[in-house]
Amino acid sequence: MSTPWIAALFALFAWWFSTGAILWLVRHADRRGRQARLICTVAGLPVLGFGIWGFGATLHDPGLQAAYGAFLAALAIWGWIELAFLTGTITGPNLYECPEYTPEWERFVRAWGTIAYHEMLLVLVLVLLWLFSQGAVNGFGLWTFTILYFARISAKLNLFYGVPRINTEFIPEVLRHLPSHFRISRLNWIFPFSVTALSFAVACWLERLHAADTAGEVAGFALLTAITALALLEHWLMVLPLPDAKLWRWMLPAPKPKPQSTTQTEGHHEF
Repeated sequence: MSTPWIAALFALFAWWFSTGAILWLVRHADRRGRQARLICTVAGLPVLGFGIWGFGATLHDPGLQAAYGAFLAALAIWGWIELAFLTGTITGPNLYECPEYTPEWERFVRAWGTIAYHEMLLVLVLVLLWLFSQGAVNGFGLWTFTILYFARISAKLNLFYGVPRINTEFIPEVLRHLPSHFRISRLNWIFPFSVTALSFAVACWLERLHAADTAGEVAGFALLTAITALALLEHWLMVLPLPDAKLWRWMLPAPKPKPQSTTQTEGHHEF
């Protein structure tokens, strides 16, 4: 397990499996209605509890198992927050579609309103993790969550300003207003900065991996390299015509049939 390639494959599997598990739970809950979504979120609280416990238990352990444990703990915390978002439990106050021809500043305010509570929770958790990790010898869990946070912020901004490809296949019914805040267009000005920053982060983790002395450091930096590279790949999938949805489509039940007109109106792909 101390081999970098094994650690990288472990990160790839954990990313694929956790994403698939969340999509599977959300799809099943989506087919059963509002109460099922809430039950799904509450039933996932033990995962959050495991993540919090595992994060604290590994902070002062530089060993190999602790590196993997910290990585999984961060994924557990992140995964529950994403589950709460996709079930509509923690989203934002704006549940309306964005009208066409809305001014840019208003579109931004409306888009922020769709995810405000979710974003504030993520920032709160990130700050608490940083404060709690002061002086720790094992920062792999902290850096895993930090990478996921900033990569997600970057992805959201790119979806808002416009990218050529946006996959809305897995957006649940409760969040059906989200795609109206996306924009399909040629590359925006943020995308080059996003991929450059993520590429630089991958290079930094590779440098730390090369200089690692212990088995825990080798595994930890390999895990960070892999998860950052996956975030970089997800950005490129907004541009490249690759069928990434096939990675999980085969394991999911059919979505709930959409009624002809259920979207809320006001007056006249993952935010």
